[in-house]
Amino acid sequence: MLIIVLIIIISFILIAYKTFISRIIKEKDLQHQAEINHQKQLTLENIKGQEDERKRIAITVHDDIGNRLNILSLWLNNLDSENQDSSKKVITSQITELIDSTRNISHSLYPVNLEKLGLILYLQELVTNLSYKINLSLYIDGRYQRKDIFTEVQIYRVIQEFTSNVIKHSNADEVSIYIRNHSGFLTLILSDNGQSFDYKNASKGMGLKNIESRINSVKGIFKWKNKIGKGSRIIINIPF
Repeated sequence: MLIIVLIIIISFILIAYKTFISRIIKEKDLQHQAEINHQKQLTLENIKGQEDERKRIAITVHDDIGNRLNILSLWLNNLDSENQDSSKKVITSQITELIDSTRNISHSLYPVNLEKLGLILYLQELVTNLSYKINLSLYIDGRYQRKDIFTEVQIYRVIQEFTSNVIKHSNADEVSIYIRNHSGFLTLILSDNGQSFDYKNASKGMGLKNIESRINSVKGIFKWKNKIGKGSRIIINIPF
């Protein structure tokens, strides 16, 4: 009788153990599938983001540079010898604007001079270029040391994307950028005095996803600290 009871108990234990193991395997399979689906979604969003960026650049080239070249061509073809001074001024102005437009498109594709100038000088140039749109304050730790080019490009893109989003959506007139060196990691604090946003509702937007994916690409961690009506802030720590 005792043997039968032991057999029954052992059978229950084996069945319970098998059920437990099966549930763990199933949960891991579901988690693995969820991760695969998440990566697929990120890939699709990344592709869509790239296509949107290509479209924006194509429109800029067509509508801005293309139109300016057409205007310049017309001016050259109808150059009046009696009004050469005024014609030269207009042509010079068009050429200057073409150079600026080309430089802006180049910067949007890749910050080509960042490797040569370094992140600090490139950010100072960004501040100057945006000074007519927003008051941009830049505070950089004097101990800052240059990072590898990939990391510096991602930092620059994060700041560029944050500032662009602020200008487009927040009604802010001030943006502050803090870059501080610590032992083993770099802290980046970006803040504005705009209307801010609800992160849960805004987190699906491409602007925030671009910022966060770039932070993740350099193994950084981040935290948003927003107050509706009182501005937004993101604190980023990037390991060396």
